[in-house]
Amino acid sequence: MTMTRLTILLALAASLPVAASAADLAAGAAKAKEVCMACHGMDGNSPQPENPRIGGQYADFLAKALRDYKSGARKNPIMQGFASALSTKDIENLAAYYASQPGALVTKR
Repeated sequence: MTMTRLTILLALAASLPVAASAADLAAGAAKAKEVCMACHGMDGNSPQPENPRIGGQYADFLAKALRDYKSGARKNPIMQGFASALSTKDIENLAAYYASQPGALVTKR
């Protein structure tokens, strides 16, 4: 790679927007304990088969699911009730927290 190309790439990279703040895992854990733990468990791996296991899922998937529950695009009256009270930052923090937890693979026999 030539020096000119490298300079251009570095200039472009520097001009890209940077997220104002990263997700706060501690805040996500606190919100999970307050709102989500009863159904999904603190680590997102609920032993109850009717509750999805969300530990270890991708943060962007979890955030989109919460935004969709909040907006009504994804239908579940229980989740919509919980998600409607979450701020954008709460969603970001929860998604990052549960994504950081270990996933649990379970197979039915």
